[in-house]
Amino acid sequence: MRPGDPVLAKRAGLYREARPASALVPHLLCRWIHVIPQGPALSVAVVPDGCVDLLWVRDRLVVAGPDLTAAHPVLPPGDPVAAVRFRPGAALRWLGLPMSEIAGRQVDLQEFGRPWARGLTDRIGEARTMTERMARLEGELVRVAPEIGPPAPEMALAFRWLGQGAEEAGLAALRDRLGISERSLRRRCHEAFGYGPKTLDRTLRFQRFLRLVTAGEEPGLSALAAAAGYSDQAHLTRETRRLSGLTPAVILGQLGRRDERKAA
Repeated sequence: MRPGDPVLAKRAGLYREARPASALVPHLLCRWIHVIPQGPALSVAVVPDGCVDLLWVRDRLVVAGPDLTAAHPVLPPGDPVAAVRFRPGAALRWLGLPMSEIAGRQVDLQEFGRPWARGLTDRIGEARTMTERMARLEGELVRVAPEIGPPAPEMALAFRWLGQGAEEAGLAALRDRLGISERSLRRRCHEAFGYGPKTLDRTLRFQRFLRLVTAGEEPGLSALAAAAGYSDQAHLTRETRRLSGLTPAVILGQLGRRDERKAA
């Protein structure tokens, strides 16, 4: 890792994911807590993943819209974040507006005007610890969940389809599978994910690269590029810089699976 490089958010400080309550499984991928230990503030890279999160941070409930490129917040020590991550396309039903309206933004939950969110910030804020706040947040969402439909199955399929990365799982094949036009697919992806299918495809390909690096299954960048679905190593480097602000070699070093010098 080079001096001045931000740290991938999930590798900074203490980050823990857990399965949501059973009633929330159709709506949420996980709940998570993140805290930076004592020491200097830390610049992190929050990379795009096609998802939307609801966060308790600095005494507020904030919706983090789908990122187009990496966000680089500076996190102070000892200021924990508790959050839930919506399943792909699920936030559309909970928030009541297209995700394209909040792409790349953080918006206070109260600004959405949803009845289920009224007074929620105050009720969460009454808890004394982050564990209690997470429990209250999850409990409130469990109470409301029966009134909110799950994500559209077509968009859940689109996310899985593009996430596979196989040659036969491209955009044309996806349109054929769904029986919709290119224009309709683009509109529905903007509503559910915040951007069009081509951007979603790039985002999910980058996430495949991160998973492969974490798994430690490939011997070098050329093999990683091919396995993730990039045309070559140069393509991987361009897209990684674009989406994270980091080089593939730096990511390899941060994830701790390879020696950075061997990966370069």
